[in-house]
Order: sequence, then C-alpha cells, then structure tokens
Amino acid sequence: MGGFKLGGMTLKSLFKKPETLCYPFETKEPPQGLKGHIVIDVDHCILCGICMKSCPCGAITVQKKERVWQIDPFRCVQCGTCVRMCPKHCLAMDPAQTPTAVEKSLRIYEIPQVEKEG
Repeated sequence: MGGFKLGGMTLKSLFKKPETLCYPFETKEPPQGLKGHIVIDVDHCILCGICMKSCPCGAITVQKKERVWQIDPFRCVQCGTCVRMCPKHCLAMDPAQTPTAVEKSLRIYEIPQVEKEG
C-alpha cells in the first residue's frame, strides 16, 4: 500500500513547480507584515539618541560628537520601537530581505553637518 502512495507523490512532483528555490540567485517575495531591517535617512537625523535609549536590546549607538549613528544588525530584534520613537521619522523598517552576511559587522552611518541659514 505504501508503494502506491510513494508512486503517486513521485508522479505529481514531475508535473508541478518545485518547492525549493536556488537561493541566493532566486528569492521569494517577502511575506505580508515582514519587518525586515532598519534603514536611516541620514539627511533628517538630528542625533537626538532617543532611538538608542528606546532600543530594548542595545543594538543602536549614537555618538553625537563624532556625528555617527550605528546599528548592530545581529543584536537587533526588529521590534520597530526605534522607528516609532524617532521624532524626525528618519528611521524605517525595510521589508526587503537582508543579504546573507559572511562575517559579523556594524552598519555605520556618518550624519552630515546641517548648515544653518542666516
């Protein structure tokens, strides 16, 4: 009896689309509601540090004097708290799939100095 089931499954699999993908050359469409990873608009960031203070896992570091904003993607749990707390709305969750990392590293962004008119 088991041979008939196995034969049926084998014949069905010959005529339908394969279940697997050739990753990383092919990727699936991200599912609805996937948070993805944090992206920053460096032109609007004022280095207030609210994102760093609100991050529950300490993944974000803001260095105001050096004008540097950095995130450790391996510590980030994609909760979105920093996005909700940012007063300038310069943080966002990008639902695109993050490329596979071969080594652990920080993402470091230098925030440009805003020139005041007047």
